[in-house]
Amino acid sequence: MGKPYLLEEHAIFRKAFRQFLAQHAAPYFEQWEQDKQVPRSFWLEAGKHGFLCPWAAEKYGGAEADFAYSVIINEELSTIGAGIGGVGLHNDIVMPYVQDFGSEEQKQRWLPKAVSGEIISAIAMTEPGAGSDLAGVKTTAVKDGDQYIINGEKTFITNGYSADLVLVVCITDPQAQPIHKGISLIAVEAGTPGFTKGHKLRKVGQHANDTSELIFDNVVVPKENLIGQEGMGFYYLMQKLQQERLILAIGTGAEMKRMLDITVDYVKQRTAFGKPISKFQNTQFKLAEMATNITIGETFVDRLIQDHMAGKDIVTEVSMAKWWMTDLAQNVAVECMQLHGGYGYMEEYEIARRYRDIAVGSIYAGTNEIMKQIIAKNMGL
Repeated sequence: MGKPYLLEEHAIFRKAFRQFLAQHAAPYFEQWEQDKQVPRSFWLEAGKHGFLCPWAAEKYGGAEADFAYSVIINEELSTIGAGIGGVGLHNDIVMPYVQDFGSEEQKQRWLPKAVSGEIISAIAMTEPGAGSDLAGVKTTAVKDGDQYIINGEKTFITNGYSADLVLVVCITDPQAQPIHKGISLIAVEAGTPGFTKGHKLRKVGQHANDTSELIFDNVVVPKENLIGQEGMGFYYLMQKLQQERLILAIGTGAEMKRMLDITVDYVKQRTAFGKPISKFQNTQFKLAEMATNITIGETFVDRLIQDHMAGKDIVTEVSMAKWWMTDLAQNVAVECMQLHGGYGYMEEYEIARRYRDIAVGSIYAGTNEIMKQIIAKNMGL
């Protein structure tokens, strides 16, 4: 099925990126899973080939590419493994804040190195006591002359251990009513005194995706590190969460297709009672159901991609896609593992990793329960 937002140049780009991943990611992915980190050498190689922040302006080293290139990058990364999703976060979630809300000085300072892979970025929202409720953050940034003094702790931060640049969600006006009007975004660079990174967190899945705690103990940064305007952080986050959740739905779709593909291959080879298990009606029905559901979900997401590229407000629909696709993916993972039988429970088989990796989709970028609250609110309920 053709996708109207994909042209010939996009097909050429996909082929090049797929070849790049086959050479520079696929052979090393299992080692990265063990190391709990994608090495900096991969980031630099990706930057050299133009696969980081391709949307950036030419003057910052980018190609001014449209969102369809981001779609391709996230699909192909997800086909290799969810554990390298930190690249998509850097490209399409973190650095767009700098692009859209940052000053010209900030863009010149950070974007070229984000494009080259010299800078790895992260965004620090979640805290030990604040997750989906962003208005509950406790990290503070107190203005002191020409600088801010930041104190607080963040957790579950993707790219946190590797990050050179972290956009920190913090309270700059604790007296603001409501409190979300006192939230700002402030950039903190690695090496700043008082900014320390905790150990890599031990997660159930997505092991190559380094995730850590970040601690801010009287961290002093210049006022020039404020992203956009003071007190506008919550509104910036609300604007960008549409793209973040769409990116997650896109990657989840690619992961489901990969799980289906490896399962179809497996059932054709595995025999029971004298014939391939692909010949059993139950197997065929299960695979047909999954293929249908995945296609329906992908069709919806494709429509949202077009609307997003057209600049439409699709917060409600993206919230639908995020929870629907991630819930569906968990069901697909269970069914695919079941069709692998005992071998599906073995680490040597890719489906075991996929089963672990997919679980967090319903939790991050706002839990699926939050997605349903957003939908209900926008229905006037």
